[in-house]
Amino acid sequence: MSSWAQSGVTVLGEKLLWTDLLGNVLSLTTVLLAIRRTIWTWPVQLAGAVLLFTASVSAHAPGNALKQAMFFLLASYGWVRWVRGIKEGHGLPVRPATGRERTALIATLAAGTAVVALLFAHISWLQITWSPTANAYIFVGSAVATFAQSRALVDFWIIWVLVDLVGVPLAIKSGLYVSGAAYGIFFVMVIAGFRNWIKQYRRQRRSAELEAVAV
Repeated sequence: MSSWAQSGVTVLGEKLLWTDLLGNVLSLTTVLLAIRRTIWTWPVQLAGAVLLFTASVSAHAPGNALKQAMFFLLASYGWVRWVRGIKEGHGLPVRPATGRERTALIATLAAGTAVVALLFAHISWLQITWSPTANAYIFVGSAVATFAQSRALVDFWIIWVLVDLVGVPLAIKSGLYVSGAAYGIFFVMVIAGFRNWIKQYRRQRRSAELEAVAV
């Protein structure tokens, strides 16, 4: 690993990697952009994933590095989906998941966590010795939330709340203290994002109802 990837600053006796710090700044920015439903959400998330991947490799946290690689792929998909959605309408239309979609998201989170936990527990090079289930839950929950976000489903904010509840102790245990603090900030921002998207959906619904009456 190159020296720039391992450089950082020592705070209260703990070394904070610049890649971890800057990556989390971009991740926080991603949440703010997602609240505003702007297409810039995705390129910023891609950049943050690259930095956090580098930080995770440097911190010898391959499980978290794998999660950032997953973020990179899903963010690329989300970027394409949002561009298409914005081109088809005025701004990005958001909506709650249908009952079938919600069931599929929950089932994927549950089954995916079980399968990935088994993989994490038996793949030695991942070096996940502390709670493979918690790591698997974070990994799969992050994937499910990002996928739901790519489809502009309001429910993705709720999934992020559930992920954050486990993400704080997991990040701190891995030595990524900035990430742990960022998860706490994420929690507050995610609640704000959920409220904002709900209001946007209600505005869209009222607008559609008025248009239907006018016709």
